[in-house]
Amino acid sequence: MAELRFQSREAGRIAKSEVSLESVIELANASSCAWLDILNPDEEVRKFLLDYGIDELAVEDCFGDAANTVQRFDGHGHIVVKARDTDNRLDTEPVVILTTKQMMITVRHTKIPAIKSFANRFKRADDEELDLGTDYLLYELLDAIADDWSPILNEYSDELDELEFRVFDPAKKYENLLESLHELKKHLREASKSIESLQSALLKMLKPGERMVAKDSMRLFEDLQQMTTTLVKRAGNYSAGATSTRDTYLSHVNLQLAESNAQLTEVMTTLTIIGAIMLPLTLIAGIFGMNIEAFDSGKGLLDLWEIVAIMLGFSVLMLSYFWRKGWMKRI
Repeated sequence: MAELRFQSREAGRIAKSEVSLESVIELANASSCAWLDILNPDEEVRKFLLDYGIDELAVEDCFGDAANTVQRFDGHGHIVVKARDTDNRLDTEPVVILTTKQMMITVRHTKIPAIKSFANRFKRADDEELDLGTDYLLYELLDAIADDWSPILNEYSDELDELEFRVFDPAKKYENLLESLHELKKHLREASKSIESLQSALLKMLKPGERMVAKDSMRLFEDLQQMTTTLVKRAGNYSAGATSTRDTYLSHVNLQLAESNAQLTEVMTTLTIIGAIMLPLTLIAGIFGMNIEAFDSGKGLLDLWEIVAIMLGFSVLMLSYFWRKGWMKRI
């Protein structure tokens, strides 16, 4: 079942238990500036939006994973941006915003922190601001979504500084550095989805001829567009910093591995030299240490050359086998 929240300039915030779709239109008509928030829309909400004059394409966006968009229909505006939700995972969810002359409607499928912040801003707004109508509500909502990312980006900046310190700290070996850097990159990508959707929406709204907002409200959206541009640059800089730190960490690991391989090569070279020296000595000792007389063949020293001939024949046989296998060609 859909959860409704209604707030207007004249009546203020109305308790959720007292709000129904049947009373919304009457309440909105009695106000010059109203806001209806719909959480988890159902078929009753679909019928209400269609009856209220919302275009069918805009209504469909309220019930699916809508893409970022800014459109102007006959009698209302249609904007979809992404905002941070309140679950344990850092991800973004679409918020559908429908603006008419008297009321702004937001439709969402999850709890959004910026919505709560916007409700408090609406409550504190003065008459001069509310005289701008739903343009002011739209500005405050988009500004609340943008402001929601500022402390998050500050946390990412501090986390990046800490990870950079750990990468270059020779006194201690830290675990899961690479995983932490990848996690930070993932969070920054998610933040960029929301911030860039705001930026593109504002650029479209401020485009000459779009008529999404009145001239009196244009300065507010221009300021907000500059703010989102700054946030996009911050997210991009932090992402580039995380990438650079990750590459530095990998280079550092590769350098340590190269040093370890060099040490291993040095040890193996030393052992090979020792083995090369000992091998002929072992061969000489083995040949001249044979007890030929134990065979009791009566041939004396001639038995030694027969054994050497057998050894040479075996060596030739093995070399021939290696040659047929192609192993000798690699030397």
